[in-house]
Order: sequence, then C-alpha cells, then structure tokens
Amino acid sequence: MLGGKNILLGITGGIAAYKTTFLVRLLIKAGADVKVILTESASSFVSPLTLATLSKNPVLSSFVHKDEGETDWNNHVELGLWADLMLVAPATANTLSKMASGTCDNLLLASYLSAKCPVFFAPAMDLDMYRHPSTKIAFEKLRSFGNIMIPATSGELASGLHGEGRMAEPEDIVGFIKAYLQKGLPLSGKKVLITAGPTYEAIDPVRFIGNHASGQMGYELAKVAANLGAHVTLVSGPSHLAVSHDLVDLKKVSSAEEMYNEVHLHYKEMDIAICAAAVADYRPKTVANQKIKKKETEFSIELVKTKDILLSLGDQKEKQFLVGFALETENELDNAIGKLKKKNLDAIVLNSLNDKGAGFGKPTNKITFIDKNSEIKPFELKTKAEVAKDIFDEILKRYHA
Repeated sequence: MLGGKNILLGITGGIAAYKTTFLVRLLIKAGADVKVILTESASSFVSPLTLATLSKNPVLSSFVHKDEGETDWNNHVELGLWADLMLVAPATANTLSKMASGTCDNLLLASYLSAKCPVFFAPAMDLDMYRHPSTKIAFEKLRSFGNIMIPATSGELASGLHGEGRMAEPEDIVGFIKAYLQKGLPLSGKKVLITAGPTYEAIDPVRFIGNHASGQMGYELAKVAANLGAHVTLVSGPSHLAVSHDLVDLKKVSSAEEMYNEVHLHYKEMDIAICAAAVADYRPKTVANQKIKKKETEFSIELVKTKDILLSLGDQKEKQFLVGFALETENELDNAIGKLKKKNLDAIVLNSLNDKGAGFGKPTNKITFIDKNSEIKPFELKTKAEVAKDIFDEILKRYHA
C-alpha cells in the first residue's frame, strides 16, 4: 500500500522521537520515499544523521540552510506538493496546538499548512497533557480539518505515570496508515484468486514437460488487484518472479495437480478469480523413480489429461466473478467464446500468438476482453503492467458484489 508513496515525516520534540528511527526504517521497507523534517527541539532526542542515513534523504530543520558557503532555502510549498501523505509523529501538545490554530513558526508547520495530501498525526505526551481540555480541542479541530489521528496508547510514560499518551508503536502507525489507504478502494475487503506461470509435469527426477510461460501476466494482475485494495491469493507455478505487497499471499506450486488442489483450497471464499496460468493439458501417465537413461533411438511417453482447473471452477461457481485466459493460434475469437460458454465464465481474455509482441516470455501483450454477454473489446499492444490495469478496469465495470 505504501510502495512508491512520497511520505513527509514531521518529528517534534518529545521523548517518543527516538522511535522514529524504527518508523523511518519500516516506511522505507514498505517501499515509500521518505523525507524528514525535524523541529529544533526534536534534534535533541534523535540524530539528524541517523534519520538521513535511514531515509536516504537530507533531514530538514530550518527554512534556510548553508552548504559550502552557499545559502539556500527549504521550500515548504514544494515539500507540501511533493508529499502523497504527511505524518507528524510524535505530535507533541505544543505542535498540535499550533497546527490547530494555524501558527507557522517553523518549517514543519509551514509544510503542514502547505500540504495538499492527507495528514496523519500521532500524539505523544504525558497523561495529564493528553487529557487536558485544550488538547482535546486541538484533536477535534484537526479532525475537522480532515486530518487523521492515530490514537495514542496506554502504558508507562516518561514521567513514570501510567496511562494514555504513549505514541503508537511504529509497526502500528504503519499498519494504521495502510488500513486507512485501503478504505474506499474499489476492491477493499474483497478476496481475489489469481493463477500464474507454467506447470511442470515430471517425467523422471530430472526431466519434465512444461511451457515457456514466465508468470508475468499473473503477477502484474496480482499487483493491480492488491493496489485496488483486494486481499490476493496468487497461486504460481515455477517462476523467477517475486511479488512484495502486504495484500498478496503467494502460494508456490509445481504441477497441474498441485495447482488444482491449491486453487480449490481457497476458491470458495473468493469474490473474483482469474486463471492466467498456462497449465499443462497433459502429464506423463507414469513418472520414473530414477533418471531415464539414453538407450533407444526412439522413446515414447504415454500421456494422460490433467484436471481442467478452469472448468472445475466454473462448475462450482457461486458468487465468484470468474475470468479465464485463452491463448489461440487459429479461429481465435470463436475458440475463446466457445471456451467462455463451456466453462461458465463471466469473461475471458484472448491472446493470439499471431500478434507480434504477445504471448509467453515477452514484456508486452495484446488482448481482447470478451464478457459473457458477448461484448468484445480489443486493446492495442501494451506492457503487461498496463494490460493488467485494463483487465481490472473491465472487470470493475461488470463486477457487482
């Protein structure tokens, strides 16, 4: 959820500032680009050098800075426009009061007043300060501005008292922001199953029957679904690809039988299922226990059909919006429509190996999206990431929870 996001982190002068080193590390690990603004007092609690090293960006603290005899200024307007979201943590009673009243006496507050993005604040102060009427008024005013409060927790405070006022832990702050960003997304709370990659059907311990599928189309679909807020189960055959997203649960399989079993383990609870994997249609009837030696001039392998995963999902379909893929070389449209009807699909994505730039092992794809009402929408050649977005755009036009 935070991958590629620009996050402006404002750190104010409270003992909880020491936790921001861990917070910055978690944000960077989640894929965000982080810039830090320290108030003057905050630098007494946490080192600018540490934060600069962790964030990989210079730490800002004043309007003016000098470098090798040159004087420049930190543009709070640019910072406010750069940020996809702003986080003030810890937010002391002093800074919260200034934010609520519009006081602008440091770079952090100027950047806050310039921000066009969602602003989160994580209060941190002593028990009596947290309960003071002026603090409660500041909370209410900031929320009325559209700012989002990450509530403090209860526990032992720096004063030795025990109660409300502890800044939320870095892991909980990151989790809170991710959950907030997920709300309102088109597939928030929905479960999506996607298959990807080839299957390997063993001949012996060394050899197998497979295909050239890389899995990229399925992996791109998983990323798009997760960015739309869905919890994604990605069942992948052998692939060199990886996916790093909090909402994607990767299940690795090898054979068609393993993929069949894994898919059916999750299918019943899914809202949308997309079968993008290139599953083998046949497998060896018997698998040799030892490597087969090269002896005969000719060698035959008896093959038997594998289970049709997509057909079985269509037979068991209840609430699911089911999408299949058809890779064709002749009579493409007729074959795809026939497959859509036979397998009880809601839509099918047609690829033709006759289209230059489409098919296995390529970074691009050229598709035609066909729904169960025979609405046909062709697309131009695009990157697979763009194709994945097109597919979900079409699904969202037709999917009704």
